[in-house]
Amino acid sequence: MRRDVERLRALGYPVHAAPGVGGGYQLGAGTRLPPLLLDDEEAIATAVSLRLASGGTVAGAGEAALRALAKLDQVMPPRLRAEVRAVHGATETLVGPGVEIDAELLVTLARACRDAVRVRFRYAARGGDERERTVEPVRMVTTGRRWYLMAWDTDRDDWRTFRLDRMREATATTWRFRPREHPDPVAYVQQSVTGAPYRYVARVRLHAPPARVRELVPPQVGRVEDDGDGWCVLVAGGDDLDWLAVHVARLGFEAQILDPPELREAATRLAHRIAAMATPD
Repeated sequence: MRRDVERLRALGYPVHAAPGVGGGYQLGAGTRLPPLLLDDEEAIATAVSLRLASGGTVAGAGEAALRALAKLDQVMPPRLRAEVRAVHGATETLVGPGVEIDAELLVTLARACRDAVRVRFRYAARGGDERERTVEPVRMVTTGRRWYLMAWDTDRDDWRTFRLDRMREATATTWRFRPREHPDPVAYVQQSVTGAPYRYVARVRLHAPPARVRELVPPQVGRVEDDGDGWCVLVAGGDDLDWLAVHVARLGFEAQILDPPELREAATRLAHRIAAMATPD
């Protein structure tokens, strides 16, 4: 018992001792989190998650995750420590491009979603124009390495999706709101990021199971809808039709272009270029 108490104190936890018949040990209140009891699977899952979080897009979270991982490693039994290090040694994290998000912004928005209070911030549109927005936040959604907020825009009187990396000076107001009925946040954000920002929105029917296409097309790139009989419809946005035609062709499935008609012309140009490549001089 005393060894355990000294170990907790060495980790920075206040443990008070009272002598006598009615005495004993008590974990003191303070600013530190109390110790957690984790089973083997929970400890391994936590350690692996912290390692993955060290390559995330939240500013400062990477260093915080590594500090937490070091503390967890310090108290792990040797057998678990060996298993975790084996997982880490056999795993690499492929870090793609992404913009870091201030952790304070995440906390502000999360509390506003929880407490149903309006948020005011300055927002840079895609063209660069910056305006003040007031919204009723519902949910944050992360897709790829970007963070989005789904919220009711009080100025436009409609649902909107906002990229967190384009927000400035976010402040939670004291104005409470009654939560509205809203679309599914994940589906709404996916629809917004795959179509709304782009000049063209392509709809292509593919002869492939939806699950197979979803393995090849990330959710932030395209939306996949089941069309029955082994077919599905891919909805993806882009500013360049030739680029869209190339990426649809790269999937390797039988395809039927539904919209827009200009994409069929781009596919024809692509076919001619490929045919020319295969023709000997």
